[in-house]
Amino acid sequence: MIHSYRFKNHFSFGGETEVSFQLSNQVPETDRVCISPSGARLSKLMAVIGPNGSGKTNALKPLAFLHWFVCSSFATSKPGDEIPVGSHFFSDLEDSEFEVIFETDGKLYRYNLIVNRRRVVHEAIYLKTSKLFSYLFRRDWSESDEKYFIRQQKFGLAPKEATKVRDNASLISTAAQYNVPCAQALVEFFSRIYTNVHYEGREHFATSDIFSAAEFFHSQPELKQQMSDLMCRLDLGLSDVVIEKHKLEEKPGKVKEINMTFGIHRSDKKEVKLPFWSESSGTQRAYVLLKKMLAALSDGGVVVIDEMEADMHPDMLNTLLDLFINPETNPHNTQIIFTCHAHEVLNLLDKSQVLLIEKDNNGMSEAWRLDEMQGVRRDDNLYAKYRAGAYGAVPNL
Repeated sequence: MIHSYRFKNHFSFGGETEVSFQLSNQVPETDRVCISPSGARLSKLMAVIGPNGSGKTNALKPLAFLHWFVCSSFATSKPGDEIPVGSHFFSDLEDSEFEVIFETDGKLYRYNLIVNRRRVVHEAIYLKTSKLFSYLFRRDWSESDEKYFIRQQKFGLAPKEATKVRDNASLISTAAQYNVPCAQALVEFFSRIYTNVHYEGREHFATSDIFSAAEFFHSQPELKQQMSDLMCRLDLGLSDVVIEKHKLEEKPGKVKEINMTFGIHRSDKKEVKLPFWSESSGTQRAYVLLKKMLAALSDGGVVVIDEMEADMHPDMLNTLLDLFINPETNPHNTQIIFTCHAHEVLNLLDKSQVLLIEKDNNGMSEAWRLDEMQGVRRDDNLYAKYRAGAYGAVPNL
């Protein structure tokens, strides 16, 4: 579970920005709130709202970047490859800074990273013991010595191997390749960040995503049934969703067997089976989105979604968000943070679960949680007041 994350000088955010899921004792006990094993009160949901171009997607990018960096930077980057980060275009500084406080397996960690496109400048992981955070490793680049200084305390990577870490790879990602248990546990946590965001922004789903979802649901019969039930509830005109094996001729003489998804449509007397690429974009989008959501809800994790309502009717958000609110469908207290233009979602959330984003005349994005503003009452009609401009973060037209 994520307690909070901070970042600085990353895309449109020049100053330090914090996104916190932590809640005070004044926030009422509801199914939108969970208690972590460490006793922290955390929100399960966070909606990111603001005008187009304000930086909403950029507020999600730190989690997407850390997901890649911790899990895959060793395996997917080559020596000399640039690190996919971006400082603010008006900044004279090239370093971007990140911090995330998270909890997994009953342990509370803090991960710190300072990085630019050329190299890691600082990387460290801390474990909370008693009331203090103690480092498991610290890695610092010395410009004068042109090398890294690495200190470890019970991290477990052989010093000889630690010296081989590449400039553009995480020490955690590297140590996991050497089967270091602590590193593998950390990679497991970050691998359970399910997102549709990458360096350039939101991933636009393609036909290949439908095939990928078909493979996933075929291998998870219980989740497949849950997906089918949900798709039928979303008023998409579906009576069922089935996945069948079909043979595909890739080239003459070479046939490949694949899983294909079909939507079942029934009337009083007839039944029609359509391949999913013939369904509406909203139906396809919901199908691909449910792959990420149900995987996270099944195992626990964090869902990071840009433009949650894209291609779908805004009323569908109620059903999708209820998956995270309802303890029966969210037994592991999976969290979700999402951007949204369907402002009716404010009727579903508490003021502590809304992050507003605005950009000033200098191109600097700023974020604040709605409960940080003075005078916002818990019983306010958040939707009406936001639409009236009382909270800011609305288009200046």
